Amino acid sequence: MTNELWRKSALDLAEGIRSKKFSSREVVDAHLARIDEVNPNINAIIRVMGDEARTAADAADKALAQGGHIGPLHGVPYTVKINIDVAGQATTQGITALAEAIPAIDAPTVERMKASGAIMLGRTNMPDLGLRVHTDSTLYGRTKNPWKSDRTAGGSSGGEGAALASGMSPLGLGNDIGGSLRNPAHCNGIASIMPTKGVVPDAQMFPIEDFGLSSQLMLGQGVMARRIADVRAGLRVVAGAHARDPISVPVVLDEFPAAKKTRVAVMANPPGGTTHPGIEAAVRKAADALSNAGHEVVETTPPDFELACLLWSIQMNGELTLQLDLLNMVMGEGGRRFLELTSEGLTPIDFAAWANAQTQRNGVARRWSLWFQENPVLICPTWTEPAFVYDNDIKDVESAMGTLQQLRAVLPANLLGLPAVVVPGGMADSLPVGVQVIGSRFTDLRCLAIAEQIESACGLSTPIDPID
Repeated sequence: MTNELWRKSALDLAEGIRSKKFSSREVVDAHLARIDEVNPNINAIIRVMGDEARTAADAADKALAQGGHIGPLHGVPYTVKINIDVAGQATTQGITALAEAIPAIDAPTVERMKASGAIMLGRTNMPDLGLRVHTDSTLYGRTKNPWKSDRTAGGSSGGEGAALASGMSPLGLGNDIGGSLRNPAHCNGIASIMPTKGVVPDAQMFPIEDFGLSSQLMLGQGVMARRIADVRAGLRVVAGAHARDPISVPVVLDEFPAAKKTRVAVMANPPGGTTHPGIEAAVRKAADALSNAGHEVVETTPPDFELACLLWSIQMNGELTLQLDLLNMVMGEGGRRFLELTSEGLTPIDFAAWANAQTQRNGVARRWSLWFQENPVLICPTWTEPAFVYDNDIKDVESAMGTLQQLRAVLPANLLGLPAVVVPGGMADSLPVGVQVIGSRFTDLRCLAIAEQIESACGLSTPIDPID
């Protein structure tokens, strides 16, 4: 039993610990043994907190034995991306310049996970400053995809995705400004949510405490796991307003009963580029499953989809251009090259274009909001291609721009602050396919409910043993 505990979901582990079928120490030891077994090859977890985790597990077991307070994730291990503040540990963001950047306090999501009784196992890898969709760090090196070692694990939360898929962790924390929670979910065959902007609080000390406009508008903290039920449980733990985040909201999310039916829009082949036949087939299979479950399924595309993708690029490119000299000083070769190649492939942004994009963004948001009145749920690809061969994103301008094109379906949710869930929906070219479920603001639980129905019909069996 103990050796197989790493296979269990976070909720199954929580229930087993609570009912004393097994101890938190047994759970932690099983995961640490799994890390020892597979992490040297995958390089997903870049700091293992074995001694700290065992001490916390012993304390959790003692509290349970003494009838102490038991949180919803009591004794359950989890992992944290290396750009999320953990008190007393460096928030390196994957770069040498921040190797000694040690925050005094936890990020709100970490604070709440600790309060739930969860136990931190380690920190996970990411690309330099999160500015690439392939996880390769100046400090820590490349994370391999456990499904096929020459493919990307995605980014920027690629370490989390690979750790979850290979059984090193049952639950993880990441973040997302351009698909960074959802890209790795697609590449690694796991589940994740980027919540509605403001639902999960965000605060950090490094590299600076105050966010730039792109992060204020489009960055979201979220939860990753192998099962939608675990993603939901994690969201409930970390959601809610926090004093350190002035744009977080004290919202109570509406439940969406499993028996309830709704209208589901399907965009199997997003405008603006091609879609791999296997990806399109997986989305259509998910749509058929929802139709068979009694939902009204229609093929339609939200208004101004390509404009939404363009406005995301204008917002990000405009801000990154202002910071380019500093970024080139601190980032490694791969990160610098991706920025260089994509800037060559994009139209230069002046202040007038950047300011006009803010007005256009409001119009797109209004039109999508009205569209969601008629089509409460959208399902579509996450990426329109399977995980690419590592470093293909920095091969040349064409490859770099092709990388942006294949992740186009994740961008509108960032631009508009919408909830977006990714759930495994099948395979293409022997690699996982993530189906994305998007809704209007504050319909996070509806998106999770629809994703869970897709999971039941089309989901993958994870964790897996890494495949070379």
